[in-house]
Amino acid sequence: MTKTIVQFILLFLALMVLQLVCNKIILFNVAMPVVFIYLILRLPVNLHTGWVLTIAFVTGLVIDIFNNTPGMNALACTIVAAIRRPVFNTFVSRENDMNIPIPSVDSMGVGDYFKYMATIVTIYCALVFLIQAFTLHNILLTLARIAASSVLSIIIIFGLDTLVSTRREKRL
Repeated sequence: MTKTIVQFILLFLALMVLQLVCNKIILFNVAMPVVFIYLILRLPVNLHTGWVLTIAFVTGLVIDIFNNTPGMNALACTIVAAIRRPVFNTFVSRENDMNIPIPSVDSMGVGDYFKYMATIVTIYCALVFLIQAFTLHNILLTLARIAASSVLSIIIIFGLDTLVSTRREKRL
């Protein structure tokens, strides 16, 4: 238990530093990689909802503090944390649910994990960019940012998960 907590604290710190570096990368003035959301994706499935919401809010708040964005990431992270469990249950059957302590490529399989991760990342990007725009004036640019940032983030997070996942996790 303590080992898992220390691992998540180290993952939190590493993702915050990585996100600060990624904030300087904006491709074609449209795509911005979002890697810190991986922490919310990686939280154990059986973790109490209150803890998931708290961790997600604090994660978003830390990003907001460093990006000088007034609560946009905290709101989006909290909403994503609230819908994380229903999205997970959509892609994983109920009897397999208890066999997966931590969602990853190794524990869920490539297909199910990719669908789970892509859904959460796309919802997060849609929330952040719609909150940032807060208007439908330039909707095509907003949709382009959502799509491009989602694709870039999905690629990076999928690669990150293959590096972080351990081979000891049970494969379905």
